[in-house]
Amino acid sequence: MSTDNISLIFAALADPTRRAILERLSKGDASVTELAGPFAVSMPAITKHLKVLENAGLISRGRDAQRRPCSLEYAPLQEISAWLGQYHQLRDSRLDKLKD
Repeated sequence: MSTDNISLIFAALADPTRRAILERLSKGDASVTELAGPFAVSMPAITKHLKVLENAGLISRGRDAQRRPCSLEYAPLQEISAWLGQYHQLRDSRLDKLKD
């Protein structure tokens, strides 16, 4: 994973509205209208949030007749988890050395 991808993903995750959208999508696909429901923001604002998530690879948007369902993409989250995992291993090895 390149540093640019990591930056895009973390920038997308930095916003609480976008994190809430991802949480909703973790329960299943949803339309833009369904995703906008809980938020007191305009539809264009939700569309901008979705564009940021899509550019980061965190969601994909399909086409089902008139409906454009959004889906959560797990691969970027797994990549971030793996990236963070190396720091967990480093911390654990340092803690082990401290114990010794």
